Amino acid sequence: MRSPLLLLFGALLLAPSAVLAQDDDWEDEDDYEYHDRRPTGGFFGGSLTFAEPRGEFAQYVDWGAGGELNYVHRLDRDGWFALRVDGGFLMYGHERQRVPLSETIGGRILVDLETSNNIAFIGIGPQIGVPDGRIRPYANAYVGYSYLFTQSSVEGTAYDEEFAATTNFDDWTPAHGFGAGIYVPLRGGHQPISLDIGVKYRNSGVAEYLREGDIQDNEDGTITLFPVRSDTDLMTFHIGFSVGLSR
Repeated sequence: MRSPLLLLFGALLLAPSAVLAQDDDWEDEDDYEYHDRRPTGGFFGGSLTFAEPRGEFAQYVDWGAGGELNYVHRLDRDGWFALRVDGGFLMYGHERQRVPLSETIGGRILVDLETSNNIAFIGIGPQIGVPDGRIRPYANAYVGYSYLFTQSSVEGTAYDEEFAATTNFDDWTPAHGFGAGIYVPLRGGHQPISLDIGVKYRNSGVAEYLREGDIQDNEDGTITLFPVRSDTDLMTFHIGFSVGLSR
């Protein structure tokens, strides 16, 4: 989807002049007090994330969902430039089966066998944004890695506690991308809180991965895997919070 990304970049370029207004007269005591109230540390954030596969990846995978964490460290006093670190987790496929715990016990004790198809990612890169105003647009870019893996786990049907897990298949690939978003301040001071809404295009390169139904259970107890190899590009959308950290 190109429209959300274009709208967010448009917000960055067409932000109201009141948002960008800066008082250049530093001799006013109120200016010094205003900047003294800004956070002296970085910003820690967390969000819910939704992912839409793009390009070749969209032929094999539907939407995914998960969450991510980020840390934004200001590189200048006013906060126009920063360094951002992101890490997150997405699930793009899930299967659940009720099976006997073992052939010896038979059907007297059943367990839930769950298989999930996942992507973990991490990246670092620059961020530029408007530090003041009721709406604060930003844009960023990153380089990093994406890790695709399929994991099966077993838990009891009466008690939802996982007691065994296996990674069935995994692969990783270098990644890079860019994004844009807005901060909406909810509280000021040395530990401000803002709503963070944004979109990011993630170019994750070529990797092998499994989808729902790509694990075949054989009669002799073994399994056969049918991995797919393709580009793994994603468009992700997130909504969450950012909290200023005081030193």
